[in-house]
Amino acid sequence: MRIYMTGIVLLALLTTGCIREQRKVSFRDDVRPILAANCIECHSKPAGKGYVKVGLSMATYADLMRGTIYGPVIVPGDSRHSILNMLVEGRADPSTLMPHGRQPLSSEEVEVLRLWVEHGALPD
Repeated sequence: MRIYMTGIVLLALLTTGCIREQRKVSFRDDVRPILAANCIECHSKPAGKGYVKVGLSMATYADLMRGTIYGPVIVPGDSRHSILNMLVEGRADPSTLMPHGRQPLSSEEVEVLRLWVEHGALPD
């Protein structure tokens, strides 16, 4: 019975997301295309609305990691406390759901950003 229960627990862990955690997410190949399609129009220097309002440029990895005039938007290794993740997941005030005034990101895009941050938000 104990071996059977251990097998069930292991199967449950494998099917509830642990396998997904192993996926390597690349800034260049996975994250950058999401930002380019959904964010950079407003969050680019010098006149993007999001850049003008909070100082956040997403044009480069360095810009994104620099954050806003209020501080960082990424906490490497911690998507739960990363502002970027909060905003695209809708965990902040509904008026701040990003991308602002556009279709929300797909669940797959949100997951890519979450995994990237969880794995350290590396430049590649």
